[in-house]
Amino acid sequence: MSDPTDPPAEPESSTGAAADDATPRISLDDFLKTGGFVGTGGQAKFLIQGGEVLVNGQAETRRRRKLLPGDVVELLGKRIVVPQRSGDHE
Repeated sequence: MSDPTDPPAEPESSTGAAADDATPRISLDDFLKTGGFVGTGGQAKFLIQGGEVLVNGQAETRRRRKLLPGDVVELLGKRIVVPQRSGDHE
């Protein structure tokens, strides 16, 4: 059992490395919109909440899930690795 005074665990990227405060993060729905994978936030919401989006091989239904560089997003047959900087989508 963990001590309630312990700080929460740091999120990890797909490489297993803990993220620090300087690591750029973007929400899943924003990543899909800014990357041009969906046209609107409504489309992103529909696909995410419908279980159509995988993050690191797992269905993700949280729109505001924070992505880290190296995370792998799969949608509609496309596999996208989250880049170091936003706008550098592969």
